[in-house]
Amino acid sequence: MSEQLSHPATAGPPGHRYRLLTGPDDAAFCERVSAALAEGYLLYGSPSVTFDGSRVIAAQAVLWPSDPESPTAEVRPL
Repeated sequence: MSEQLSHPATAGPPGHRYRLLTGPDDAAFCERVSAALAEGYLLYGSPSVTFDGSRVIAAQAVLWPSDPESPTAEVRPL
């Protein structure tokens, strides 16, 4: 019996198709972004950072790749 692996673009995302990951700019935030990439998400746009008065807060958008044959697959750059 052979197991057929599905391509991430044809399988549904494990959550929402678009996610904005935010949090303190620390190892835990980097691990969350890395976990999303390991699930099959792609980076979308540049990261953003701000200072809330006591710590740096980071944000990174990730996007689940869509089927390139789909008419709604077009993603426009920021």
